Amino acid sequence: MRFGNVLLVGVGGFAGAAARYLMSVGISAVTGPAFPWATFIINISGCFAIGFFLTYTMERHAVHEAWRYLFPIGFVGAYTTFSTYAYETLSLVQVGAWKRAVAYVVASTVVGYLAVAVAVWSARRF
Repeated sequence: MRFGNVLLVGVGGFAGAAARYLMSVGISAVTGPAFPWATFIINISGCFAIGFFLTYTMERHAVHEAWRYLFPIGFVGAYTTFSTYAYETLSLVQVGAWKRAVAYVVASTVVGYLAVAVAVWSARRF
C-alpha cells in the first residue's frame, strides 16, 4: 500500500462527500421529504459516473492509475449513498409507507442498472 494512493482516495473522498452534501441539500429543497429523491438521484448519477469512467478509461482512453484511486474509489465511493438508501427504505417501511419503499427499491435497482449500462454504452462510443 502506497501513501500516495491513500492520499488520492482521501482527496477524492473529501470532494465526493462535499458533492453529495451539496447535491442532497439542493435536491431536497426542490423535491421535499415525501420520497428520498436526493439519495435516489445521487445513487443513480454515481452508478453512471463509475460505469462511464471505468469503461472509458479501461477500454477507450488510458489514464494514469492515480485517477482510479482518486475518482471511482475516492470520489464516487464517498458520493454514493447506499447506506443512506437502505436506512431511508427502512424508515419508509416503519412509517407504513411500504408501497413507496418498494417503489424506491425497485426504481433504485432498475434505474441504477440502466445508468451503468448506458454509461458503458456511452463510454464505448464517446
